[in-house]
Amino acid sequence: MKNRIKVLRAERDWTQADLADRVGISRQAVISIEKYKYTPSLELAFKIASAFEVEITEVFRPEEDD
Repeated sequence: MKNRIKVLRAERDWTQADLADRVGISRQAVISIEKYKYTPSLELAFKIASAFEVEITEVFRPEEDD
């Protein structure tokens, strides 16, 4: 699963800790999601999208086979 979390954070001038606080997870969890080491649950994915005030598809996209 690809994500645009780092880009969306930069657009809002948020740190990883800012996002973590907004969705109730650790900064380390944000780092893991951004680096594709951890795929968030559907519930967490919706919380992240809600924090950015965008649709979930603006944050997460399935990896495409090339």
